[in-house]
Amino acid sequence: MTQDELKTLVGQAALHYVEVGSIVGVGTGSTVNKFIDALASMKDRIAGAVSSSVASTERLQALGIKVFDATEVDELALYIDGADEIDHAGYMIKGGGAALTREKIVAAQSRQFVCIADQSKLVGTLGDFPLPVEVIPMATKRIARQFAALGGIALVRLKDGLPLVTDNGQHILDVTGLSIADPLAFESQVSQWPGVVTVGVFAFQKANVCLLGTADGVKTLVF
Repeated sequence: MTQDELKTLVGQAALHYVEVGSIVGVGTGSTVNKFIDALASMKDRIAGAVSSSVASTERLQALGIKVFDATEVDELALYIDGADEIDHAGYMIKGGGAALTREKIVAAQSRQFVCIADQSKLVGTLGDFPLPVEVIPMATKRIARQFAALGGIALVRLKDGLPLVTDNGQHILDVTGLSIADPLAFESQVSQWPGVVTVGVFAFQKANVCLLGTADGVKTLVF
């Protein structure tokens, strides 16, 4: 199967976790788009969704799914999102779609995080995928120097030749050259650097379940 077919497979498989009458937390990205499309098939059996990005909100609303603001909901039973990398403990790197801050907020609001991904995203150690870090622009150069001290190379993500601006009005640093052996300690350390809005290591908001698309079908990993 192609990567796109694997994404469709796990997007449909995630429907099994959606409770009738519930408000579903929805992430961002190409794999999540497959889930959103599948969710439309049961839109009359759910109350709606809380979205982690403008892009996902627009897709949900276009399919007739009501979108609630996160502040309107106390707790979500379920959050469905993808990952740029996920390890065998359920720790992830996320933020390739520049929505990491809102994704982490909705994940923290949810009792269960179900990650949907194709088999290429499963890794032994996090760090091959460039680590996204959302930063306040005035701190960019200093934060890049702090990553350099850890052996990383941090570059500002560009769009059309200019720094990409997130839904929150901030910039993204993509950091290469890291091997993140202790995701919890790493997330704690970087989160304390002044100017860091969110680091794209999801260790404290890790996945509880991963639906992994493989050539043999969907493999369920429970952490």
